[in-house]
Amino acid sequence: MALLSANGLTGGLFADADMAEALSDRSWLAAMLAFEAALARAEADVGVIPAESAEVIASCCKADLYDIAEIGRRTTLAGNPATPLVAMLTAKVREKDPAAAEFVHYGATSQDVIDTALGQLVFAARMLIDQRVSKCCEAAAHLANKHRLTVMPGRTLLQQALPTSFGLKAGHWLSGLMTSFDRLFCGLFPRLQFGGAAGTLASLGDNAAAVINALEREISVNSARAKIYASGGELIWHTNRQEPQQAAAQFGILCSTLGKIARDIALLMQTEVAEVFEPSAPGKGGSSTLPHKRNPVQTTAIIAIATRTPGLVATMLSAGLQEHERGVGGWHAEWDTMRELLLLTGAAALHMQNLLEGLEVDTERMRANLELTNGLIMAERLTFALAPGLGKAKAKSFMEAACRQALAEKRHLKDLLREAPEAAALDLDTLFDPATYLGASDAVIDRILALYEDEKEYMSEDKG
Repeated sequence: MALLSANGLTGGLFADADMAEALSDRSWLAAMLAFEAALARAEADVGVIPAESAEVIASCCKADLYDIAEIGRRTTLAGNPATPLVAMLTAKVREKDPAAAEFVHYGATSQDVIDTALGQLVFAARMLIDQRVSKCCEAAAHLANKHRLTVMPGRTLLQQALPTSFGLKAGHWLSGLMTSFDRLFCGLFPRLQFGGAAGTLASLGDNAAAVINALEREISVNSARAKIYASGGELIWHTNRQEPQQAAAQFGILCSTLGKIARDIALLMQTEVAEVFEPSAPGKGGSSTLPHKRNPVQTTAIIAIATRTPGLVATMLSAGLQEHERGVGGWHAEWDTMRELLLLTGAAALHMQNLLEGLEVDTERMRANLELTNGLIMAERLTFALAPGLGKAKAKSFMEAACRQALAEKRHLKDLLREAPEAAALDLDTLFDPATYLGASDAVIDRILALYEDEKEYMSEDKG
């Protein structure tokens, strides 16, 4: 697939080398051959096939022995890549040991090979994604703690609403990232499919259960984290695609979470706002015609990915309508869809990691922007301060009129209130200080950071 490359015209915007390698045709081929080797060894362990035949088969399960382009040409006629691969593997085994060739792919079906291989690819890709999301969380936690007292405008419907802190904004980013990490950690994509031609494993007779157990041991991995990923789920899910669908949905949600953060940052980079900036680098964000421009780049790529991925998730959901014991087209639609979804998710997570780790924050501009409304951003506080003396309804009506007057006369609200008898008893200097009207922000940040401290042990576990 041309898409699975970081060397095309779009460079690293939508793919990076590590993810591309993990999801490449070569990796998929190697994973399919690993299944065939594991199956042969498992069957030899329980006496279904001779041990010497299993070793011959395993010795031929090396990706470098096969021509991907030739497999692809044959796939066009066969309908899936496992069928020609098994034929080519059988031929290579026959060259070494004609008797062993009789036991290649014994009792399995093409979907067992492809689904198990894709499960291995998903596992490898999600390990990379987990590492990147972990780094994103670490960077967001640092921003939340460092800027817990950095006051800035809080915006609703793109308008200034109340003061907030940049630390709280970063804390909310962190909260979303942790939620996605948890759901990716718990949402298991099956790593083994083994059902035979129609999900019955009838060809293995009374040995089926023993082969299943042995094959599970062959497919298992050593790290504690990987064992968690390998557990759970059905063994035979030829046309029950809920777990692949759930995994796809969680990757899509992660991209949406990353896209939300990226959109926040892109909006904060606007010339008229200019409160944060992507990390600078020579040649980054330049315009083809405007030498002064500092365009968003990483945020743009992340938002583009978050725009693309819902369609891929929708394809995975649509592909779940599979017929009887083997689907006609739905299963086939998953292969490249899932790989593209993973590739894009990995790229978005890497962009976000680099973005948050190097984010430039202009605290002075944040404070200055709080003055753009000439004090109107503090109107809610003034309303509540006046309520004990005037009553809530009258205080609200008074402040609405005061705000309209301040806007009409282009005056600061504090200056206008100094002339109003209704506000004579108020400490206006304190009431108009946005740093003293952050409510429970500090407590919310502490709560989020405490959750992050608990989460870190999972994020730092052995990744296999």
